[in-house]
Amino acid sequence: MAFIETTGKSVQDAIDKALKELKVSAEQVTVDILEEGKKGFLFGFGSKDAKVRVTVKEDVALVEKPAEKTLEEATEEAKEALKNLTVAAADAMNRKAEEFKAEAAEKVEEIKTEAAAKAEVIKNEAAAKAEEIKVAAQAKAEELKAKLEEKEAEAKTEVKAEVEEVKKFEGKREPRKYAVSDESVAAAKEFLQKVFHAMKIEVVMEKFINKNDGTVTFKLHGDEMGIMIGKHGQTLDSLQYLTNLVANKNSSERVRVIIDVEDYRDRRVETLTRLARRLADKVKRTGERVELEAMNPHERKIIHMALQGDRRVTTLSEGDEPYRHVVIELKK
Repeated sequence: MAFIETTGKSVQDAIDKALKELKVSAEQVTVDILEEGKKGFLFGFGSKDAKVRVTVKEDVALVEKPAEKTLEEATEEAKEALKNLTVAAADAMNRKAEEFKAEAAEKVEEIKTEAAAKAEVIKNEAAAKAEEIKVAAQAKAEELKAKLEEKEAEAKTEVKAEVEEVKKFEGKREPRKYAVSDESVAAAKEFLQKVFHAMKIEVVMEKFINKNDGTVTFKLHGDEMGIMIGKHGQTLDSLQYLTNLVANKNSSERVRVIIDVEDYRDRRVETLTRLARRLADKVKRTGERVELEAMNPHERKIIHMALQGDRRVTTLSEGDEPYRHVVIELKK
């Protein structure tokens, strides 16, 4: 049997309150007054609420059956349920997308880390290989340098005696007319062969004789011929000078020997001619004179001849040997 005790300013207030909470009518309950209420004195001093016990009769259900829903209410509830379902589905999809995004970001980061590690390995391997190649190249360069220095030293030692002997005759003979004799050519060729043998290099020699001007040209071919040329042909010029001394030492007629290596002299003429014209253009452009590096008389002559037809510039030689050089400047 269900009952409830309530209070109120009056008995009726307490009863109404109980009926409302029990959701029943007055006919469906029995009421027991536990305390009568008092109004109290002025301004409510001494007042007391009434208290009742309201008991539901045994044959009355506490909760009435709800009224059946109307079609409109059912439609609205269905719409609300669909809306809630849509929102829930969207939330679920968003959560899934976030999860997928997080997994993808994690995978990308993992791939980036692996790629960085592989790149670092490749970089280290490449650096190690480059260092290995560098060390090997330096060792090879040192080996070649030592080999060239050794050959040069051997050549100097071999020809020193010849030079000393030839110098005894230098300047003692009167100038003679150039001519070509077999003895002079043979002496020149033998001297060159001794030099090449001392240097331990294989050289192929071509011989060209011009009887009109009394010149003999030896054209040299072979590997490692750079050592025979030297800086700006200085070694080649020295070898040519010594060969001329040897060729004319015991000859009644003077012969002029020219030595060329892999057509170096023709190429040197072309190089100096281009250099002269390029520097002449610079002088014309800037108006400032240009000083070339020190050259031998033959190369200075090439510069002078290359620019002798230029109406705007002039050339002159300045300085003392072996530092004499060509200057290019505007004509006054």
